[in-house]
Amino acid sequence: MYAVDCLTMDGRVVRVRTVEPDDAPALLALHRRLSPQSRYLRFFSAGASLDAEVRRLTRPSGPDHVSLLVQEGDRVLAAGSYERIDASRADFALLVDDEHHGEGLGTLLLETLAAAARRAGITELRGDVLAGNAAMLQVSGDVAPGVARRSGDDATTLRVCVPTLPDEAALAAVGARDRTAAHHSLRPLLAPASVAVVGAGRRPGGIGHEVLAALRGGGYTGDLYAVNPHARRVCDVASFPGVAAIGAAVDLAVIAVPVAAVPGVVRDCCAAGVRAAVVLTAGLDPGTQREIVGTARRHGMRIVGPDCLGVVNTDPAVRLTATFASAQPVAGGLAIASQSGAVGVAMLDAAASGGIGVSSFVSLGNKADVSGNDLLAYWYDDPATRAVALYLESFGNPRRFAWVARALARRKPVLAVKSGRSGGDRRAGASHPAGAAARDATVDALFAQAGVIRTDTLGDLLDVARVLTDQPLPAGRRLAIVGNAGGLNALAADAAEAAALTVPAFRVDLPDGTAATNPADLGADASPEALAAAVRAVAESGAADLLVVTYVATRTNDCTGALAALASAIDGCPALPVAVVVVGAPSAPRAVGARRAPVFGLPEPAVLALGRAAGYAAWRREPVGNRPALPDVDRGAARGVVQRALAAGGGWQPADVARSLLAAYGVPVVDTRVAASADEAVHHAGAIGYPVAVKAADPGIVHRTDIGAVWLRLPDEAAVRRAYHAVAAATGAARPVVVVQPMADPGVELVAGVRHDPLFGSLVVLGLGGVHTELLRDRTLRLLPLTDRDAAAMWRDLRGAPLLTGYRGAPAADTAALEDLLLRLGRLAEDFPEVAELDLNPVLAGPHGCAAVDVRVRLAPVGTEPEPYVRHLLSKASGAGVGGRG
Repeated sequence: MYAVDCLTMDGRVVRVRTVEPDDAPALLALHRRLSPQSRYLRFFSAGASLDAEVRRLTRPSGPDHVSLLVQEGDRVLAAGSYERIDASRADFALLVDDEHHGEGLGTLLLETLAAAARRAGITELRGDVLAGNAAMLQVSGDVAPGVARRSGDDATTLRVCVPTLPDEAALAAVGARDRTAAHHSLRPLLAPASVAVVGAGRRPGGIGHEVLAALRGGGYTGDLYAVNPHARRVCDVASFPGVAAIGAAVDLAVIAVPVAAVPGVVRDCCAAGVRAAVVLTAGLDPGTQREIVGTARRHGMRIVGPDCLGVVNTDPAVRLTATFASAQPVAGGLAIASQSGAVGVAMLDAAASGGIGVSSFVSLGNKADVSGNDLLAYWYDDPATRAVALYLESFGNPRRFAWVARALARRKPVLAVKSGRSGGDRRAGASHPAGAAARDATVDALFAQAGVIRTDTLGDLLDVARVLTDQPLPAGRRLAIVGNAGGLNALAADAAEAAALTVPAFRVDLPDGTAATNPADLGADASPEALAAAVRAVAESGAADLLVVTYVATRTNDCTGALAALASAIDGCPALPVAVVVVGAPSAPRAVGARRAPVFGLPEPAVLALGRAAGYAAWRREPVGNRPALPDVDRGAARGVVQRALAAGGGWQPADVARSLLAAYGVPVVDTRVAASADEAVHHAGAIGYPVAVKAADPGIVHRTDIGAVWLRLPDEAAVRRAYHAVAAATGAARPVVVVQPMADPGVELVAGVRHDPLFGSLVVLGLGGVHTELLRDRTLRLLPLTDRDAAAMWRDLRGAPLLTGYRGAPAADTAALEDLLLRLGRLAEDFPEVAELDLNPVLAGPHGCAAVDVRVRLAPVGTEPEPYVRHLLSKASGAGVGGRG
């Protein structure tokens, strides 16, 4: 049975699941609760047979029919279904309890139905709606903006057609609903009006005691309670024997009790109406974890943890320090989420010592319920958060992370450290409950497409955060360097190239009648006034997009005066990002000026941080890519190929099957003919025209050239016969199946393809190809969906990209044709995740187009995988998918 927990628009937790036969009484009760007007709007008649409709809904779900319901506790609030009408379309219907209109339940059902239909090969859901049914038109417009149109000549009805694959407008609408629901759901966690610490011991040093002390000492503004049956007061806070005994509403419970007591405490909290819980307790087994999350969700309570450090919100109106970390962050604009408690402590400590203000902090722990995706949605609209920093060890739903993070990064910088780059990191992570490390190249692609700034270390992350949290975004990559020491200036200039910055040559006039060039060395004895004047001159010149000011403090100059003058000058040029490097002054501040320009101890980290800021700003300036229509794609033909191949067992496919699949998506392939004998090979060669190539057709042979199973430039019949027998000897087959192809026009040899990852989804790969592809390892990859900008960037990312643009006088390749090929591969992978592996090697890219020469395709059934566009809550337990693939 398919069952997921979801959020209503007001943040309540409901369950969306497939309808079962036992649901008939509850569904009948739902229909009978409808007003006559609602019944008329749903059935176009007030006298429709409710029993017949319930029988339809309770039929077993499958590829041609899916019925879903929404329930809260034991009460059914809404129901929806689709019925397939042909290979690519289905009719849908929705019904929502009159008392629950406006909560987003219909939209939630339609999103889930669309996902189920998409997996079944349906591309469009349609339904006829009375023109006066404003609620239903609103639901369909939410899922697919602008889809309603009149049905024939009947002005009383509208036909609504909803694509099952959402476009950018639909995804933006999904994201807006997701953020609204997340904000309402997490507000009791991050801005609670009341907090109870369950397990607050009387003795200092215990986790519960220290959390209560931190809340009280931090000046929490709401109502604060302790729960300890053996004490009347703890930390001078009133204590109660249980949560229910408090006798007042509790938004947030912080749970610090032994493992065995956690399920009972969670049940008590739910019974008392607590809306959120932070479970600090470590050591819960997976079964207990599932139990407490199930209990919490049935009662609409969110959980952070278990095995976490706590949560912090520095908003002066809240002042929540529900953590036992020793560092007390100051208020600021950086939101932090850490999957590791130890790393969370390090981040808070480094932020405090580095002068970085924090808006909120969440230690995710085991991520049993609240995930990083939930927090990203919450922080999107949080006015106190100006940048987000993440420490991640694993992804629960990386496909959802991709579009949630991309939406946030278009508005605020998102920085991340993801462990697992090295084998040692992966082994260390494996000992942590959350430590399933993903392939690093895939994570890089995920972050790059989402605009997430990935850093190698926590130190780098916090350096970049210092630049981005309080500084404007740079308008370009031109770096100006001003200072009183030529050596530091030289180091900064050297670091610029590694940071992808330029140091342009320019000259500015100074107020004293002198001039300064870039880099500008003002001399060790430069006065504070001269330093400030140079900064103003550079800012006013418009010749630079970023500025590094270097200053060496000695016994003979005025470091304090210089920093004061710099602060005034920097505040006077608010559009220019500035980093200050101060050496020789151990007591130098961590930031200068009202805009808090960061102060570094060395030039290299300062320049690297500015470079990352410039790269992020460049990503922000880029327009969002489009997913081209590709109207000539024949999904029906491709679906038939895939279904027949899977019915025969799947696996590596014969050459003719692989070519048929690619032909349905318009992927150009060199003329390829299959032969099972020498005579047949000669016949095909004569039809093609000499010279030809003869190759083993077995898709299981990866390196055919290495074993002598590839013969090229065969000029005549005799050569073809010799090649066939050579392939037989190389493969050990008496009558091998071979392919015969014309010798293709020369071009740049590339490799392109698709790899399906059950967690991340399908990846499109491009690299330099031919027999040396493994040696060169010049490859790039992108996650789906692939846009026109992604395709254009892929070949430009290759180190060998100059080969495609006319290297050393060679003709330039048709890169537009290459981009079209990549887009078609991306669409094929998006429509058919059953394409487990697809290799085109080589793809010959020449001045008149490109075409794949050799093709290998492996097909495999798809199990239950993360759904990127359905707004369900993270679940540690995987359930069966709804519907199926047609």
